[in-house]
Amino acid sequence: MNNDLTFFTNDENDSLLERFKTTLKDAKTLDILVGYFRSSGFHLLHDDLEDIDKIRILIGLNADNETVKLVKKTKEQMALEMSHKKKKNNITNKIIKEMNVVEDNYQKEKGIRKFIELLEKNKLELRFYPKADIHAKVYIQLFGDNDRDFGRVITGSSNFSYSGLLGNREFNVELKNKYDTQFALEKFEELWKEGIDLSEEYIDTIKKKTWLKDDISPYNLYLKFLYEYFKEELENDKEDLDLYLPDNFMKLKYQEEAVESALGILEKYNGVFLSDVVGLGKTFISALLSQELKGRILIVCPPALIEYWEDTFGEFGVRNYRVESLGMLDHISQRYGNDYFDYIFVDEAHRFRNEKTQRYEQLFEICYGNKVILVSATPLNNYIGDIYSQLKLFQVPRNSDIPGVKNLDKFFASCKGELNQYKVSDPNYNAVKKKIYKKVRDKVLRHVMVRRTRTEIENYYEDDIKKQGLSFPNISDPKRIIYQFDVNTNEVFEKTIMKLKKLEYARYQSIVYLKNPVSDFEKQSYINIGGFMKTLVVKRLESSFYAFNKTIGRFIDSYEKFIDMYESGAYIAP
Repeated sequence: MNNDLTFFTNDENDSLLERFKTTLKDAKTLDILVGYFRSSGFHLLHDDLEDIDKIRILIGLNADNETVKLVKKTKEQMALEMSHKKKKNNITNKIIKEMNVVEDNYQKEKGIRKFIELLEKNKLELRFYPKADIHAKVYIQLFGDNDRDFGRVITGSSNFSYSGLLGNREFNVELKNKYDTQFALEKFEELWKEGIDLSEEYIDTIKKKTWLKDDISPYNLYLKFLYEYFKEELENDKEDLDLYLPDNFMKLKYQEEAVESALGILEKYNGVFLSDVVGLGKTFISALLSQELKGRILIVCPPALIEYWEDTFGEFGVRNYRVESLGMLDHISQRYGNDYFDYIFVDEAHRFRNEKTQRYEQLFEICYGNKVILVSATPLNNYIGDIYSQLKLFQVPRNSDIPGVKNLDKFFASCKGELNQYKVSDPNYNAVKKKIYKKVRDKVLRHVMVRRTRTEIENYYEDDIKKQGLSFPNISDPKRIIYQFDVNTNEVFEKTIMKLKKLEYARYQSIVYLKNPVSDFEKQSYINIGGFMKTLVVKRLESSFYAFNKTIGRFIDSYEKFIDMYESGAYIAP
C-alpha cells in the first residue's frame, strides 16, 4: 500500500483535528490558506499551537464583488486604498456577526483570547487576499532541521473552523513529499506578499466591539440587563407602522399585526417563522415586513415562484433585494459571498428540514450571522427534528435565546427520546406525539413564530375583515365516492396491476447492477427511485386508462432511447 497519501474525512478516528494534534507536535511553522476562518473554532487547537514559532493565516473569500471589480478596473493608488479599507470593514463586520452567534462558553472564550495573545506577540499574523477570491484550503507545516521530514501539506475541503476540523464530512489529503511542500510554500509566499494585514483590526474589533470587552462596568451591565428585560415594552411604544400598500390592496389589520410581531421576534431572536395557514398572504406580509428592514435582502424560493416574489416585492415598493432559486445556493455563495445580505427570506422553508443534505449546509452558510425569515405554512411535517433543523438556521443549538430552553439540542433530544419509547403501532403513540408537539409549541415556537388559522382570523379580526368586505370560502367536508368496474374491466385492471408489480424498473436503478459494489446508501437511493416510478405508474392506472396509456408510451420511448445509448457506449446512470 502507498502511504505517501493519507486521507481524512472526519469519520470516527479519522478527523482532521486529530491529525493536526499529531503532526503539530513537531511543527516549527504553520501557514494556513483558507476561504473562511472562524476564530471561534480556534479553541480546538490553541494548546497544540503554543510551541509553534510562527503561524500565518491568509483569508481568501471575504471581499465583496463590488470592491473586487473596483480593484480590477483601476490601478490608481487611492482606489486601491479605498477598496482595501472597505474589505477590512467587511471582514470586521463578519467577526462581529460571528461573535454574536458563537456559543458562549469558557473554552471558546479561552481560545479566542489565546488567538488575540498570539497576534499581540506577533507570533501569529492574519492577512486577507484583496485581488480575487481564493477557494483553496491549504495547511503547510514545516518541521525542525533534525526532523525526519521537511514538512507536510494538507489540502482538501476543510476550512479552519469547527465544521471543517471535526463537524462536517470532509475530504482532505496529506502530502508528505518534500517537493510538494516546497511548491505549496512558494505559492503561499507569493499570495502572502500581496495580502493586506488584518491583525490590528481583528484585535481592535474583538476588544472594543464584541462581548469580550474587558472594560464593561457593573453599572453598564446593569443597564444592559434592564434594556434587554424591558426591550419589548420599550419598543411597543413606537408609533404605528407606516406601510405602503399598492392600489387595490386591502389594509388588513391581521397582516399589519403580523409585521409588528415579526419585527419584534426578528430583533429578539435573529429569526422568525411566518407560518400562517395557506391563503392568508404570507408573501404580502413578507413584502410589508421588508419595507421596515434596513439592509440588503435575499429571497430564496422555488424556481417557479421567482417571478411571483419579484412582482410582489416590486409592487410593494421594496428596494435592495434579490430573488434566487433554492436550487442555486452554491451560486449565491460564489456570487455574493456570505456577508453581502443582512436578511434572508426562505420560502417553503420546510424543504430544509433535513440538515444532512448539501443544500441545507449551503443555506446554513448563507444564513450564518444574518437575520432569517422562514416562510412556510407547514414547518413541522413528520418528525420532531424537522422544526429543529430550521431553528438552527438562526439559533445557536446549545446557547439559544429562547426563554427557558437555553440548550435546544438537549430539549429536542429529550423529546425524541420520549417518543422513541413507543412504536408507531402502539395505541399510546399518537397521544404521546400530540403531547410532545404541544410541548414544542408552548416552550419554543410561541416565541419565534407568527401563525394564525382562518378561524382565528375570523374570530379575532371579525370587525376589520367585515369592514374590508373580506370573507373566506366555506369548504365542505370531503365525501367518499365509490366507483365500480364491470367484470371485464375489473379483470383487466387486476391483471395489469400484477404485471406492473413484476416489472423490475431497471432503467431507474441501473447502479444496482454494477459489477463493482456501491455503498448501501447509494444502492437504496436508486432502489427508492425504482419504487417511486412503480407507484407513479399505478397511480396513473387508477387515474384513467387514457393517462395510463400516455405514461406507458413515454416509458417505452424512454427505454428505447436508453437502450440505444447503452449500445452506443454512451451510458449515463440516471
